[in-house]
Amino acid sequence: MSYHNPPTTPRKSATFDEYAMSEIRRAAATGIYDIRGSGAKRKVPHFDDLLFLGASISRYPLEGYREKCDTTVVLGTRFAKKPIELKIPITVAGMSFGSLSGPAKEALGRGATLSGTSTTTGDGGMTEEERGHSKQLVYQYLPSRYGMNPRDLRRADAIEIVVGQGAKPGGGGMLLGQKISDRVAEMRTLPKGIDQRSACRHPDWTGPDDLEIKILEIREITDWEKPIYVKVGGARPYYDTALAVKAGADVVVLDGMQGGTAATQEVFIEHVGQPTLACIRPAVKALQDLGMHRKVQLIVSGGIRNGADVAKALALGADAVSVGTAALIALGDNDPRWEEEYQKLGTTAGAYDDWHEGKDPAGITTQDVELMKRVDPIAAGRRLANYLKVMTLEAQTIARACGKNHLHNLEPEDLCALSIEAAAMAGVPLAGTSWVPGKGPF
Repeated sequence: MSYHNPPTTPRKSATFDEYAMSEIRRAAATGIYDIRGSGAKRKVPHFDDLLFLGASISRYPLEGYREKCDTTVVLGTRFAKKPIELKIPITVAGMSFGSLSGPAKEALGRGATLSGTSTTTGDGGMTEEERGHSKQLVYQYLPSRYGMNPRDLRRADAIEIVVGQGAKPGGGGMLLGQKISDRVAEMRTLPKGIDQRSACRHPDWTGPDDLEIKILEIREITDWEKPIYVKVGGARPYYDTALAVKAGADVVVLDGMQGGTAATQEVFIEHVGQPTLACIRPAVKALQDLGMHRKVQLIVSGGIRNGADVAKALALGADAVSVGTAALIALGDNDPRWEEEYQKLGTTAGAYDDWHEGKDPAGITTQDVELMKRVDPIAAGRRLANYLKVMTLEAQTIARACGKNHLHNLEPEDLCALSIEAAAMAGVPLAGTSWVPGKGPF
């Protein structure tokens, strides 16, 4: 009697999947590492792994839209003479002129102003379009010092000292030559068309003591009027937050690995830093240990998409959030209307991340004169304002369901987690139990 093995379906490696093999082939063919924009694309524990515990008998909900749920936030109350007062706890993150087109920067300013919130310059200096259309503008002070001058520091409403970014903590930015137009080159004092790579650390300090000196210097330049933010990437959030506070920061901005970038190494984006969800509670703990929670405000960014994300970040202890990638999508980036052109670039709408090449069909992440004409800054600004309005309404709806009359009254007690990983990162119980991993019995 003979036996024949039945045919089997070929099995591919989980380690060497299609993407891993394509990256090996690309590296072997080119001898250079891959560069792209956007943030981490791997699946990591995120806000979707948390759920709110709405009110029923043991908690008292607020009624619909008839009972007030406040959304205001004041940033910079520690030392600044003129703190920033926002109508909503959602700000627009720093994205540079250079990585973005002029019309896109104007649209961000218009949308933020319509929504009663702030926008942020990003690297490369302050454009007149952005200053002119942003009621409240945060000026980023980066290691590159591109476009930095005392006049613009004084024209800003707040200063954000960038120490790290979520997509690349410990790394500098990139702006490739095809996006360094005459105007970008002039603002950054660079040669036109030559690749630029920013420094990974500030040239005039080597530690937190020097940061304190720099903060005092900027306060003197701006007559102690402007709130001073310190932005850090999500690497060691407890210690980085504590040191920023001790150096004199009014606000700490914490950016997780889902935060985007205009361009950096793929290996950096996917393998350096921590998920946003893992960063919030250690940062809040640092503020609490120093007796500075709510006195020094915490802004969280990196993968914020909707009102539920906003509410969850605030429940975990943040004072506000910041959106970058989501804001670009609201303006019209990665829109399927340009699918045919995305296909010609070898990608598809929703996956386009070669922002550094300057060929964005939507006209947002480009310096191409013809492509940027596709952005109507007035219409795009309204789209952003609509998006921010919806996010705010969603967050309010959740807060009312939890019985809260201000978004800042949300708390960890209002949350549970769907996975052990998320429960451990957020410091909230696993759903259906009272167990917080690492903090007590099941």
